[in-house]
Parts: sequence; C-alpha cells; structure tokens
Amino acid sequence: MTTLLTLDGLTKAYPGVVANEDVSFAIERGGVHALLGENGAGKSTLVKTIYGLVKPDRGTMTLNGAAYAPAEPKAARAAGVAMVFQHFSLFEALSVAENVGLGMENAPPLRDLAARIRKVSSDYGLPLDPDRRVGDLSAGERQRVEIVRCLLQDPRLLIMDEPTSVLTPQEVEILFATLRKLSSEGTAILYISHKLEEIRSLCDAATILRAGKVVGDCDPAATSAAEMAEMMVGTKLVAPKARGTTAGETLLSVSGLSLPPVSQFGTPLRDVSMTLRAGEVLGIGGVAGNGQDELLGALSGERLSAKGAVVLQGRDVSRLGPTARRAAGLLTCPEERLGHAAAPDMTLTENAAMTGSARMGLLSRGFLDWGAARRFAQDVIAQFDVRTPGPGVAARSLSGGNLQKFVIGREVLQGPRVLVVNQPTWGVDAAAASAIRQALLDLAAAGAGVVVISQDLDELLEVSDRFAALNEGRLGASVPTADLTIERIGLMLGGAHDLEMADA
Repeated sequence: MTTLLTLDGLTKAYPGVVANEDVSFAIERGGVHALLGENGAGKSTLVKTIYGLVKPDRGTMTLNGAAYAPAEPKAARAAGVAMVFQHFSLFEALSVAENVGLGMENAPPLRDLAARIRKVSSDYGLPLDPDRRVGDLSAGERQRVEIVRCLLQDPRLLIMDEPTSVLTPQEVEILFATLRKLSSEGTAILYISHKLEEIRSLCDAATILRAGKVVGDCDPAATSAAEMAEMMVGTKLVAPKARGTTAGETLLSVSGLSLPPVSQFGTPLRDVSMTLRAGEVLGIGGVAGNGQDELLGALSGERLSAKGAVVLQGRDVSRLGPTARRAAGLLTCPEERLGHAAAPDMTLTENAAMTGSARMGLLSRGFLDWGAARRFAQDVIAQFDVRTPGPGVAARSLSGGNLQKFVIGREVLQGPRVLVVNQPTWGVDAAAASAIRQALLDLAAAGAGVVVISQDLDELLEVSDRFAALNEGRLGASVPTADLTIERIGLMLGGAHDLEMADA
C-alpha cells in the first residue's frame, strides 16, 4: 500500500480547551484505519478537519501527494473524501433517490440516478429500492442510503463514525463485507468506533488519541480489546461485576400496553407485556426504530395509553404523568441526552433540580433551595467522575460521554425503585461505559429493578439477567441471558419469536 492521506502537526484550540494538539499520522491507500479515543479525546474535531468542517490553527495535510486544505465539505468531496456521520441526515418524506440526489453537487435526472443507485447498491451488497420512502426504511436500510450516497462520489477516503450502532449482528457482517470490498479496490477507510472487537476484526491499523494528542498506534489484530482500551484511557480498566443477588418481589408489571406512533414514521407499541423484579436487570434489545423511544415514553408517563396497564409495586400508575411516577419511584433516562434528558442551555445545577427536586428534598415551602440543588449536582459530578469545571456550566458544554455520566448519575442517586434507561452507553468510551454499567449493576444489587434498553448486544449480555427483543413495537418473551448467544439474539431482533422461550 502507498500513503493516501498524511496529517502533520494538526492543532485546533477552542476557548479553554485544546481539541487537537500536534496530531500526525498517515492513512494508507486501501487501508482500514481505526481512530480510537475516549469521549472528548479529539476524534470528532480531527475528522471534521479532514472533511472541511473545521479549519486547523496549525499543521498541514497531504492527500494523494498534493497539499490538502478543504475550506468546506464540498471541497473535500471534490477531492475524493466522503463521510458517513453517526447521525443520519435524511428527509423521511422523500424517496431514497431524492435523498441521494440532495447530497450530490450535480445530480443526474432522477431516473438515471435511480439506475445508478440500483447498480452500486447491488455491486456492494447493500440492496436498495431507490423509489422507497426513507420514512419506511429500517435503521440499517437508512444507513445504506448514506453509504451509497458516498459511494456514488467514487471516494478515495471514506470516513465512518460509529457505523454499527444501529445494526443487528447480521447487518454488521454485510457492512463489513462491503468495507472489505472497498478496501480491496483501493479505497481507504477511516473508522471510528467504541466497539473494540469490531476494530480487531476489521481494521489493519489504529491510531489512539488521548486529550487531543496521539499517544500510540497498534495493529488491532495483534492487540487485545483490553489493551486498546487501556491505551485510550491511560489506566487499567476494571470490568463491571454483578453482585450476586436473587430476584425478589415484582416491582413493575406491564400488561397489554399499546400506543399509536407519535408521527406517521413512528412505531406503534403492540400489546407489550413484561415483569421486572427487585434486584433484577431486564435487557431489551432492538434495532433502532422498533419502538424503543415509544416504550420509554409509555413507561415514563410522557405518553399515556388508553389500552394496557402499568403497575408499580402493586399500584396502577397507568394514568399518572412523569412527575407522579417519579415520586412513586419509577425513574427514566431517555436516549437523547441533549434536549430530552438535559436542557442544553441550562446549568448542571438546573438540570439536576429539574428531575431531582422532589426526591432529593430540594424544595422548601414551594421554593427551590439552590444551595441544596448545587450540592446534589456536585455529588453527581464527584461520584460519577463527570469531567467539568463545575455545576455552573451549561449541559451543552460537556462531551457526550460526560453528559451521559451526569444524566445517569442524576437518576441513580435519587434511589429509584425502578430505573428504565434507553441506550445508557451510546457513543460513550470504554471507561465511561464501564462506570455506567457498574452503577446500574450496583443499583440492582441494592434491591432496585433496572430495565436497560440498548442496541449494544455485548452490553446487554454483560449486565442483564434476562433479555427480550423489541421488533416492530412487539416485545417478545424474555429469556435468561445465560442461555443466549449473539447469533441467537440477532435472530430474535429480526423477529424470529419462535426461538424465544417462556418468560422466566
């Protein structure tokens, strides 16, 4: 292989923080190169620099032997650099072909474009119908749209940010086959993921960032996931450990819960039933868009259903809203941490008070005790190692992983009887993920019931006592986690309910 892209001394500083400091490494033509690091390590700033979204303060780049300094993404695409972002940028009301055309500088007529989409998607094992409306596609199919849009640009370098977070194991294998084919044809791939076993399987080189600096590189195939994680954080990682407990009384019982979708592209809940006992972690897996947000909304009380029942410790709370359910001991953490779990422009103290005012005794004669609220926020910061200057900073100023630790810690410290979390470690580095999982296991060990809704199957196997699959708004019967394999879970996520056993 020959070098395609060289980064030399890239530095980018923002007020109060140096995002990238003297970053140098090379990506080989046809190589699959991993970029690893904790949340806040500087990965996003670096790839945005390569893609023309950020201008470095110092340093240079060389692409295919020529100076490379894209002023905007359009210039990066013209030079042969394409990027598939972690969050999809698609219009649900438009067709696949219309969405692809919007991402092209000089899109051909729609009929010609549709023919090209069919050919490229077929050639690379990512079949797509260009006439289908994006709102009707699964999460995996939507990702195919983003990838095919990039492939139509005939890229020299394809940047992929957390590409498997919405895929089943079977879809991951299809994606990897596509990436290996691209690599064999000479396309270089810069791959960002917190799933280190994926890195070991796919990538032939890795660069590790810590605090904005390159701290090492390795051959992923010859390096264990634990060794890579420790290079990322600079310390030895301790795997979460469950404290053996026996499931106790039933804390939460849901029966026949049905709910229409929020929008025409949402997923209705269909006759959902489940039970949760004290000291137990119930894992619920599903590919994105199969009703996870709807289920959390129905359990939190944000959306009330006319059909079905939610019973908490023998009390029917089906008609109670979020505040009353919280007071009764049913707390939730939604997937969208910035905007749903936390108000972006409010301080951490204000965000702590929003959900903790009643349970943490922050109200006095109808007024908020700001001193107590500040102390509560400080406790969350200290106990969950939230990297922040203090409780007075805005939520939006935190990195994703640190905000996630704050959001989870805020709920855990309120001592819930039942805690429901959706995607607790999504986009979070190995150290933060380990800390969050340990906090959930400790909460269950103390006698609470925990429901973990996640697309990370390794996470579900690690923390759950029982597992149930959510598919098209239907929740299958739960299965003891000890009886499961990743392959079997993948089939369950695809709707193979006949493989499930009776609720244990």
